[in-house]
Amino acid sequence: MLFRKIEKTIEDHLRLNSKKILIIDGARQVGKTFIVRRVAEQLFPNFVEINMVEDFNGDKLFSEVKTTEDFYLELSAVAGSKLGSKKDTIIFIDEIQQYPDLLTLLKFLKDEDRFTYIASGSLLGVTLANTTSIPMGSIRKIRMYPLDFEEFLIANGFNKFAIETIRNKFINLESLDENLHNRLMDLFRKYLLVGGLPDVVNTYLATHNIKLVRELQSEIHEYYKADASKYDKEHKLKISRIYDLIPSNLENKKKRLVVKDIEDKKGSRFSAYADEFDYLINAGISLEVKAISNPVYPLKSSETKNLLKLYLNDVGLLTNILYGTNIHAVLDDKKSINLGSVYENVVASELIAHGYELYYYDNRLKGEVDYLIDNYNNLCTLPIEVKSGKDYTVHSALNKFLSNSEYKIKHGYVLSNERTVYKKEKVIYLPIYYIMFIENVPLEETLYF
Repeated sequence: MLFRKIEKTIEDHLRLNSKKILIIDGARQVGKTFIVRRVAEQLFPNFVEINMVEDFNGDKLFSEVKTTEDFYLELSAVAGSKLGSKKDTIIFIDEIQQYPDLLTLLKFLKDEDRFTYIASGSLLGVTLANTTSIPMGSIRKIRMYPLDFEEFLIANGFNKFAIETIRNKFINLESLDENLHNRLMDLFRKYLLVGGLPDVVNTYLATHNIKLVRELQSEIHEYYKADASKYDKEHKLKISRIYDLIPSNLENKKKRLVVKDIEDKKGSRFSAYADEFDYLINAGISLEVKAISNPVYPLKSSETKNLLKLYLNDVGLLTNILYGTNIHAVLDDKKSINLGSVYENVVASELIAHGYELYYYDNRLKGEVDYLIDNYNNLCTLPIEVKSGKDYTVHSALNKFLSNSEYKIKHGYVLSNERTVYKKEKVIYLPIYYIMFIENVPLEETLYF
């Protein structure tokens, strides 16, 4: 049974008796249904689960629901014997995006407060973006991602005490001993192959068979493309094309999307594909890194809309496309294989899962820094460089950033395969696995005022 950090968030919300209904958003196959079911069944004697996609493909009992009375009537038809009170009954509305009207209805269900509710949706980001009557004051939406590296370590036998010991080493900028470093690097490379999609992780843990892992990853990759079928043929083809271009774009030097490549049209504008980009990002299957024109805090103030990098939501899907069943391309750290795009993808997925919006800066004269994030505790920008090879001390663009007093940057990180943690002027060198501890979490002393 996989440990997921989001479980505590869901449990705390349900125990709090919040005035808002919690909705778990996220791509397919990230484990939303499983984790909600597990928490809800532990907390409530009466657990009622309704999958709206199954309903739509079956009896369509909820397809015409417009009022709370309509909802209660259909609910009683499928779960009448399980319906008690708010304290002992929870209604889990899975795949709620299938019937967008139910999102509007949530406010009124909460106002009447007959039962406790929780919902989830695989394409909820898309639905919310296209629905104007969402009662935002009545819902709390949180996004779920594939297992991050810390969760992958726990799945592979690391206990929480070990994780906290390593976390303290990161906080104090200390290196791990050689044996532990090698163990973490071995698991990190395996994480690059397996990724964090729960079914894939469970398959790996049960079989350690790369062929079975890759078959499942290929199926999920096709599911993601097939989800675009709700759009007309033209949009669907563009979405599929952009999604297919992501791995090859990441292998290019600049790694950003080139819009003329989408349909092989010169003069294509970024704005012509805005709906397609929004779909891929809101559906949770692609991760965005936005360009900025001025690398100072807050980064959003200088966000540029027509320069975008897209990454896959799971690094295992990327290594499946790039290397197939050749595990040695990743595990053996071959000099002939450039893992730069893979390392950047895993860092992007970690940082986004940890609550950051991601940006990059690319200037012809000043160079490019892989990632910039807002450091809210110090109200400044934190630049991050990702290195997969031996030349991890070469980073001229980062040096220019740190030497510019106008940017007011306190320090920058360089993540690499090297074990030793050290600081040289404003550059802090960290092993790549320490990315699991770079989290957008406020300091305890700043929470109360």
